[in-house]
Amino acid sequence: MTILIAGGGIGGLTLALSLHQVGIPCRIFESVPELKPLGVGINVLPHAVRELTELGLLGKLDAAGVRTRELSYFSKRGKPIWTEPRGLDAGYKWPQVSIHRGVLQQILLDAVIERLGRDSLLNSHHLANYTDTPDGVSARFVDKATGDDAGTYDGTLLIAADGIHSAVRNKLYPHEGAPIWNGRILWRGISESDAFLSGRTMIMAGHESLKFVCYPISAQLPNGKFRINWIAERYFPPNHQWRREDYNRAAKLDEFLPWFEDWRFDWLDVPRLIRNCDHAYEYPLVDRDPLDRWTFGNVTLLGDAAHPMYPIGSNGASQAILDARVLTREILAHGETPAALAAYEAERRPATTELVKLNRRNGPEQVMQLVEERAPNGFNVVTDVLSHQELQDVANNYKRVAGFQVEALNAKPPIVPRPENAMLSSAG
Repeated sequence: MTILIAGGGIGGLTLALSLHQVGIPCRIFESVPELKPLGVGINVLPHAVRELTELGLLGKLDAAGVRTRELSYFSKRGKPIWTEPRGLDAGYKWPQVSIHRGVLQQILLDAVIERLGRDSLLNSHHLANYTDTPDGVSARFVDKATGDDAGTYDGTLLIAADGIHSAVRNKLYPHEGAPIWNGRILWRGISESDAFLSGRTMIMAGHESLKFVCYPISAQLPNGKFRINWIAERYFPPNHQWRREDYNRAAKLDEFLPWFEDWRFDWLDVPRLIRNCDHAYEYPLVDRDPLDRWTFGNVTLLGDAAHPMYPIGSNGASQAILDARVLTREILAHGETPAALAAYEAERRPATTELVKLNRRNGPEQVMQLVEERAPNGFNVVTDVLSHQELQDVANNYKRVAGFQVEALNAKPPIVPRPENAMLSSAG
């Protein structure tokens, strides 16, 4: 008997590696025929980098990504609002890493294949249904492309790490409906460009209705440039008819670039950066309402299946990683039982519920909106608009909710106790 994991994304792969680390067998079932390094850039925060380090992957992260040095907020005119150090520069024992999402997924996938074996992951296996059994759960899979039966597998537990459109969540909550769109659209892309500010800075500029985010996700390329991940965001009124159900649509520059045409700052030329992009994608900003329950017998939810949240505060992937590690710890403590799932949910559901709600209020980015509301025509220095204490309080509160306050994280013991015979190197 083994633990069945539905979904080969960041959460599912991290869970498989974590279970393997403590000697618990598992198998991953993924809907797509082949996992490919798709997507754009993401940030992995120090509390999640710590967990990947425990899995021996820090060297791989460093080779593929960038250790973020600082996070800086700016007004729509490029005036500085707030800058804070990140990762090692903020005093954490672990870095914050900016990396291509697909590359991170590939690092995890390669480690799964190397450590668990190629047959530990079954592609073209979409979860169609599952039933409880005396010993756990029985799950039936289909090939989503053809509709053909892909087999039935028995396991002790079923972990749904199958994303925002989770088949398991849909079965548990059949009347929930589609993800909730808040009226904002994101256009995301990666451009090769010159470095800006420190060269390892993540920036956010604008306000709630019109915002631009960018940060480097690679070391210097042979042509002297860097890969810069960027996100352009705009809010539309509730009655605006947009293609809100298209989740990975190729973007058209003329549909959003005009709003950023005059965002030319002395430290960054935003329209030039956007134009340098080969392929950009459009996403509606969506989440789901927090649930009152994730766990039903031998089945539970994890990652975006459990708590899809706005990509504010760089927390989506990080929270999925934390889910996987806490779940592993509880299975190690309670066995492959409903009690383990209940203990996992008792810790993770309240924490992520608070985070989903805080992200709906713009998380730490609310400082940009406060500046826009108080000084829509600009300002000389930000402290004429917001006190230093207000700025500090917003930043500290988000770190508290998200679980990465510096002193608390540094003093916290590892989530998963390391097996005595584990000889994983943090260099990967």
